[in-house]
Amino acid sequence: MRRRATILLHWLVLTLLMLVLASGLQSGALNAAFGLAGLAMAALALAFGLMNGPGPKLDGVLRSAHPWLSRGMYILLAWTSFSALLLAFGTVLPGPTARDLMVALFAASALHAIFHLWRHTALGDGALRRMTPRLLHGML
Repeated sequence: MRRRATILLHWLVLTLLMLVLASGLQSGALNAAFGLAGLAMAALALAFGLMNGPGPKLDGVLRSAHPWLSRGMYILLAWTSFSALLLAFGTVLPGPTARDLMVALFAASALHAIFHLWRHTALGDGALRRMTPRLLHGML
């Protein structure tokens, strides 16, 4: 159940992030939906721990950095989600704007995707199967 919820939230957060950015952060409903989904995903990770790992074929510096990069992604996700949720209610956090945080999260997500594509193809460790719905596994 937890894995399914995490997979659903993973793809929902990405979709909502793209929609919020495309709307120019003008939709309170989209901002709130992104904020709630992102905070739910971060809460799952905080309550039950991260569901990822470096995989047996990842070694060296990348293996050591993997858990810290994952934690960093979740911190950025939580911060961005909280900022978007407050924005939906007309409040802003001090510091970077919600848009700047979303652009940073989108850039980090792109690097995250490239890294896992590399793991899946170059290392052959099945990294993409961890976060894709089962119905897509036959295509991977």
